[in-house]
Amino acid sequence: MKFAGTYTALITPFRNGTFDTVAYRQIVEKQIASGVDGIVPVGTTGESPTLTTEEHTEVIRLAVELAQGSIQVIAGTGSNSTAEAIHLTQEAEKLGANAALLVAPYYNKPSQEGLYQHYREIARSTLLPLLLYSIPGRCGTEIHVDTVVRLAADCPNIVALKEAGGNVERISQLRTKLPASFSLLSGDDSLTLPFLAVGGQGVISVASNVIPQEITQFVKAWNVGKSDVALEFHLKYYSFFKSLFVETNPVPVKYALSLLGISSAEVRLPLCELSKSSQACVRSAMEAIGILSPLPPQ
Repeated sequence: MKFAGTYTALITPFRNGTFDTVAYRQIVEKQIASGVDGIVPVGTTGESPTLTTEEHTEVIRLAVELAQGSIQVIAGTGSNSTAEAIHLTQEAEKLGANAALLVAPYYNKPSQEGLYQHYREIARSTLLPLLLYSIPGRCGTEIHVDTVVRLAADCPNIVALKEAGGNVERISQLRTKLPASFSLLSGDDSLTLPFLAVGGQGVISVASNVIPQEITQFVKAWNVGKSDVALEFHLKYYSFFKSLFVETNPVPVKYALSLLGISSAEVRLPLCELSKSSQACVRSAMEAIGILSPLPPQ
């Protein structure tokens, strides 16, 4: 199975502390209608660290049910416990997910050998295609290029990497050392265009929670050789991309969705409500791209 194009790192909507299945259905249906290639339920954008195991599996189950095979479902099953990651990945496989996304173990700070053994054990436990996820700013550790290459060679079902380290040079390094069949996906919306230019195949996007059709068109434009159109998209939405990380993801994107009436802005502690200054930043960026009307003068 090939992983390329636009994938949405879905939020997990809450209402009064519980999983809001009504909002979730609407969000997933919009993603499908907008033409995304796939969705990623319960990644870190989906607040996986604060979901119970039962909630985690229910979010995946509902995503698979709603997708009905029309788009790929890449279940977030990563953990800083190898045993827990194996359990969640096996559950995702039983539920019918197409693949699993596995964030690097956070807090533990394993060595590169520890990362290799962690991912190898997960790969041995499942038939699902697996996507590695390197985001050192949140995990405290990076999956080194040589470790990715080693895993790709030794584990046939490790087939892709979501790269969110903010370093475009990493994609060049990886592309020169990995087979063409191994997919490299941007984990930073603001870096998607540079990633595509040096060999990336797509994006796992936060912004596409809000503008899925636009992100899909952006990536497709590049992939069909319309680099000028892709650049126009990048420049138009760049400030909006950045606004979604003015505070810790997914707090800003949930606020953006609440402004559109799609879901509440509710997050779970230790995340909390977006500050007033950051709210103004997100609102301003949404107004600038024309998806939100300016507030009337006071």
